[in-house]
Amino acid sequence: MWIVPCAQPEDTRALGRALGESLAGPLCLSLEGDLGAGKTCFAQGAGDGLQVQEAVVSPTFVLVAEYEGRLPLLHADCYRLEAADAAGIGLEEALETWPGLALVEWAERLPGLLPLDHIQLRLNIAAPGRQVQIRAHGPRATAALAAWRAALGR
Repeated sequence: MWIVPCAQPEDTRALGRALGESLAGPLCLSLEGDLGAGKTCFAQGAGDGLQVQEAVVSPTFVLVAEYEGRLPLLHADCYRLEAADAAGIGLEEALETWPGLALVEWAERLPGLLPLDHIQLRLNIAAPGRQVQIRAHGPRATAALAAWRAALGR
């Protein structure tokens, strides 16, 4: 597990930006943490790193938002979804075939939704100094995590 201190929102945004800049191919990432932990802030940074021109906003009410950039960005929010809802809108299939970065907030609420090969990112606001815990699951995620860390010099 990689633990990154993120004392300020700009630290969280910079972490996301580095991921977007270093990403070379498809990746699914689970964004976990309490309300207000910085999930959307991270997504905005990732959008910056992917050269997304429009504002990346929380998909709480639209459930899934798509953005064009150097690689396409899919930003989903599962907070209000049940498994049947996710299946009904084709979210699981979209995550399996998305050609760019797929960020899924609250994915832990729907076990089995994410592809087996993904990165799990947990934003902890209660930890001293705020921190982000990052864990890769699978070979593509492991390679993406290595490139991401290298981009940050860690």
